[in-house]
Amino acid sequence: MINSILDNDLYKFTMQNGIINLFPRAKVRYEFINRGKTEFPEGFADEVQKIVHKMSDLKLSQSEKDFLQKTCYYLPPTYFDFLRGYRFNHDELKITQENGDLKIKIEGYWYRTVMWEVPLMAIVSELYFNKTGAKPFEEKKIVEITQNKAEKFNNLGVSFADFGTRRRFSHKNHDLIVKTLKEKSPKFFVGTSNVYFAYKYNLVPIGTHAHEWFMFHAAKYGFKMANKLALENWVKIYRGDLGIALSDTFTTEAFFRAFDTKLAKLFDGVRQDSGDPIEFAEKTIAHYKKLRIDPLSKSIVFSDALTPEKVEEIAKHCKGKIKFSFGIGTNLTNDVGVKPLNIVIKITEAEPEGWEWIPTIKLSDSKGKHTGDEETINIAKKTLDIE
Repeated sequence: MINSILDNDLYKFTMQNGIINLFPRAKVRYEFINRGKTEFPEGFADEVQKIVHKMSDLKLSQSEKDFLQKTCYYLPPTYFDFLRGYRFNHDELKITQENGDLKIKIEGYWYRTVMWEVPLMAIVSELYFNKTGAKPFEEKKIVEITQNKAEKFNNLGVSFADFGTRRRFSHKNHDLIVKTLKEKSPKFFVGTSNVYFAYKYNLVPIGTHAHEWFMFHAAKYGFKMANKLALENWVKIYRGDLGIALSDTFTTEAFFRAFDTKLAKLFDGVRQDSGDPIEFAEKTIAHYKKLRIDPLSKSIVFSDALTPEKVEEIAKHCKGKIKFSFGIGTNLTNDVGVKPLNIVIKITEAEPEGWEWIPTIKLSDSKGKHTGDEETINIAKKTLDIE
């Protein structure tokens, strides 16, 4: 299921480097959230435990390190040396089960625990389909489905990447999808967030930061300063590289208040991960124009629950107005004839150096995606003047 330390999304490595540099003593807690209310089979937690115990043997090989140094030029040599010594520690996890209700909690230093989310979700997803005897399409049909998507994206002339590690059907299926996309869409398939498959197929690993980067900054600096300081700190670490800013941790409305002329010029563009993509595009274009920045010099990366039909709609709307690309997740790696799991793992509390534990929340542009306790959510809404 997880056969390499690189079988993770790039943003985990880039954030880990940032955390080591800026917040080496910070601690965090994460929790597994079962949005779809899936019932897991008896003994499922024990099976997950067995797999994560084996992950402590994973380590970065010399050839993997060489690949990272070549493609991830923005990461310093000190980080690659750190990664050679990094090992997953299952003592940071607590995995239990009450009947069909799976519970996973993670706690420890942020620079270490940041690496658990993506592979854990991939394990839960694959193991669930394995243990429930899910019958996917035959491999030939999966390849045909993927080829049809690639052909559609080719005809549209849109750049797209694989963002599907977390809720994939299986490692094997993920491998097949990436291989097929590289073969059938060499011009428009620009890479994958999964660093292992980027390594295996000599692709560009793609990603910047996640919601937890902003959620931690809110815990440390307060909601009003979270977006601005999260972006400023990102610039401090990467000096203009990795220039796509995630916009919806505390709603796009609050984000654009912080995304001033300096930041709008420094960052190459923004990523849309919730809400209405057309509405977001119009808001983004208007914001750049307000700051006297040509929208055609900037980009939007769309990454929220994308299908080929949704990609076509967005592309037709944005063409000639702003640059755009797509990060497609579950629809690429789990379009095999089964119902994908609706699961996430989110940071729930943070302990910045010298502070007590502070609840963390995410508001999002889709109310159903809000996470965190109601009291803190209400405080954030009041502080940010959000309805």
